[in-house]
Amino acid sequence: MLVNGHPESTGALSGVRVIELGQLIAGPFAGQMMADNGADVIKVEQPGAGDPMRNWGVVHAGKSLSWNVIARGKRCVTADLHTEEGRRFVLDLVRQSDVVIENFRPGTLERFGLGFDVLAEVNPRVVLTRVSGFGQHGPYSARAGYGSIGEAMGGLRALVGDPDRPPSRFGVSLGDLLAGMHAMVGTLMALYARNESGRGQVVDVSIYESVLALTEGLVSDYAVAGVTRERSGAVLPGVAPSNVYETGDGHMLLIAANQDSVFGRLAQAMGEPSLAVDERYATHQARGERQAELDTRIGAWTRSHCAADVESLLDEHGVPCGRIYGARDMLQDEHFRARQSIVEVDDEVLGSVPMQSVAPRLSDTPGRIRWGGGGRGQHDTEVREWLTAVTEGERAR
Repeated sequence: MLVNGHPESTGALSGVRVIELGQLIAGPFAGQMMADNGADVIKVEQPGAGDPMRNWGVVHAGKSLSWNVIARGKRCVTADLHTEEGRRFVLDLVRQSDVVIENFRPGTLERFGLGFDVLAEVNPRVVLTRVSGFGQHGPYSARAGYGSIGEAMGGLRALVGDPDRPPSRFGVSLGDLLAGMHAMVGTLMALYARNESGRGQVVDVSIYESVLALTEGLVSDYAVAGVTRERSGAVLPGVAPSNVYETGDGHMLLIAANQDSVFGRLAQAMGEPSLAVDERYATHQARGERQAELDTRIGAWTRSHCAADVESLLDEHGVPCGRIYGARDMLQDEHFRARQSIVEVDDEVLGSVPMQSVAPRLSDTPGRIRWGGGGRGQHDTEVREWLTAVTEGERAR
């Protein structure tokens, strides 16, 4: 059901219309989060194959499960931006919208004749959010830049993995996802600023800077103190105990007790309260200096118990811990179920599909997943009929 041209919604961004021109992950992830929170996201794809994400990852019954997540809640339409008709259609959408998200290589939107000056001419209030590998200016701006390249040059790949092996990678497209999150935050800031100025603006998001933003004191450590952070496997050097420990029944449990007071509670749980006052372990610095020794001691304790008993003891003593979860664990976990962290979304092709719910949670205007990723051009007729009616109505006035 459409309400003032929007699919019915009660989320915090209800009433905000977003035109998504991007593809794959970085730009579309920002669109996914906005759709989750009530925005009317109209995804514009080129005719034919459309967004390559439709065929990426695990494909079941002819449909990508990754697509079903990242395109959820979006209205899918087609337009050939290489043609005058396609560009005119996009500009007509922009007149009725608040945000345009794109993640083409810099200069591509201008070559389509859809640069910010053109968009702002038809709608001075529009926010243009641009996601790229290296940003809209600078010596590298014209380079192709996938998320993995941003992870490498933004500093994270140098920190991930074991020190005696080449840099590793994450099991998800972290650089793209971080850029998408920064794109959404930047878009919301621009919309907030528009309340005062009445004008839209450009939000320039680069993948490498989105990664760089998460590196804490990495640059300062080197520039000021001459310290180079390096790969350290499952631990942070000098932060102990905080590691993954095997239990007697073969489970892997992460225990984080590096704060002095928490370590004292861990010592109590282990039945060795004297460790908390032992000068070898009593302070954060002392534990960091004896990190391997301490990990060996804790590992011997966890291997002497089953995982359930270790968790019970640590919970009783207020020591942060958690098993290393995979998808099966998440689907079976009572806390995930109680909070509905994973929800079932009906799909015409796939049936009922479990997927991660909306985050973060708002008390008064919660987000929700209205539908899974749609088919190519599924909403063409609906959107074009609405746009024609609006356009004719404006001309009549």
